This record gives sequence, C-alpha cells and structure tokens, in this order.
Amino acid sequence: MAEIIDGKKAGEEVAAKVAKATAELVAGTGVKPGLAVVIVGEDPASQVYVASKSRKARECGFHSVQHTLAEDTPEAELLALIDALNADAAIHGILVQLPLPAHIDSGKVIQAISPDKDVDGFHFINVGKLGAGVLDTAFVPCTPAGSMLLIERIHGRDLSGLNAVVVGRSNIVGKPMANLLLAANATVTIAHSRTKDLPALCRTADILVAAVGRPEMVKGDWVKEGATVVDVGINRIPAPEKGEGKSRLVGDVEFASAAQRAGAITPVPGGVGPMTIAMLMANTLVSACRSAGVGRPTF
Repeated sequence: MAEIIDGKKAGEEVAAKVAKATAELVAGTGVKPGLAVVIVGEDPASQVYVASKSRKARECGFHSVQHTLAEDTPEAELLALIDALNADAAIHGILVQLPLPAHIDSGKVIQAISPDKDVDGFHFINVGKLGAGVLDTAFVPCTPAGSMLLIERIHGRDLSGLNAVVVGRSNIVGKPMANLLLAANATVTIAHSRTKDLPALCRTADILVAAVGRPEMVKGDWVKEGATVVDVGINRIPAPEKGEGKSRLVGDVEFASAAQRAGAITPVPGGVGPMTIAMLMANTLVSACRSAGVGRPTF
C-alpha cells in the first residue's frame, strides 16, 4: 500500500507557521495581516467555504473582514467595494468567493483586485509572473501551491529527472500546477479531454496530478508503480450503502486501486483540501510582510 499523504496535518503545520510569523510581524512592526472575503448570494457551499476561511484567518491572528452581498447586487457595487478594499491599508488580501451570480462578469471582478492583494493568484499579473518563473514575487493559486508542498514532502524541492503528468488544464489548478512543476525542474506534460491514450500517458508519470472534476476517472492501472499521486478532485457521489439520499466525497482518482500501485497518494477528503486554505493564509501573510517591508517567510 502507498504512503497516505496527510494534507490535514501538513495544513495545520503551515497554519501554525503562519500564526507564529504573524505574531512576530505584529510585535516587530505593528502590522497585522488583513484578509477581506467577499461573497455574493446564498450558495450553501460558498457559505461553508467562506466561513472556514474567515475562521482560519482569525485563528492565525489576522484582521478578518467578511462582506456578504445580496444575490442581486449590481456589478458596479461589487467593483466599488473592491476599489475601497484596494485602497484600505489594513487589508492585505482580497478574496472574492466564486462562483458569482450570472449577471456579474467574474473575469472583470478578479482583474479589478490589486495584484498586490490578489492572494488567490488569479490576476493576470500574477499569472504572468508564475508563467515566467518569477515565483519570489508572484502570488500562486492556493490549491497548486499546497499541492506542491505535499509533493516536496515526498521528493524534496528539486524534481530533476522526474516525469510529471497533470490531468486537467484549468487556469485555477492545471496550468499553474504545471508551471510550478516546471519551476522545480520536472519534465511536465499537461493532459486533458483531447489527449490520445490518456491511461498510457499517465503510466509514464513519476508524479501524477489529477484535476479534472470527474469522480474516480483515474483508475489504479493508470498509475505507474511507485508514483506519487496528488488528487485535487472533490466530488460528491451517491452512497446508497450509507442510507437513502446519502452521499460521500471522492476524488478524481479511484483511491483503493491507485493506492495499491502508488508510492504515495493524497486521500479525499483530507489531502489537498486542507492545504488550500492554509496557503491562502500564507499568501495573505506574505502580502502583509511586503507591506511592512520585511522578508518573506518560508513554508
């Protein structure tokens, strides 16, 4: 059986480092990291995510602000709020919870956030820095950043000589994940729905990252013996064995069969998910450190 990569433990360790560095920053400079989370509408999943992010920010010692706007809030009103947060010196990170209602242009909203406060790493300036390998000043999207920390626990920071396959080409996970792997000297292939003979390609991977949003699509026999498998997917499927109307969470990888072949694998839940919120806190702290003119902490 594969080593199970404990993302919950790793996320707690990152959050503990953030809390310690935050206390030192406040004591040394008087600057307290500030995170503003904006949610529009009543989507239940978004409400849960926002609550967990705000709670974690408070646990890390941040100044935490939440703006909850009505479903029918005009786009102009949301953009005005972002302008105000951009200008607020007490706020170092701005996160707008997606998805937004259909009448609001998500792209316009994301690009309105100051690149210096874009702790989600979605602004074109941060995307461009990551693509160019300028990692010291880029904000990296939190899920790929957390995934890389888990990979480093197995392989170290230098991935020279290793083949990595990323299944999925989204702007949020697939593409930034590939750029991070490239920056660590891995040889990287991005696969997707149009890829020919996807199972054979996956079997070439020393590091296999699944980020497609399709429940248990990656089967065990797609996994190279001894490979490290990072499952970014989180999908809710029916679980009649638990009772009528019940469901359970699974990843994009068929865990039971993949764990028989992999050297290390992330579970779902408890793998990449906890790292995402931890890296959001880390990015916000980094932004506050830049604002205070002090060195960037390492995680």
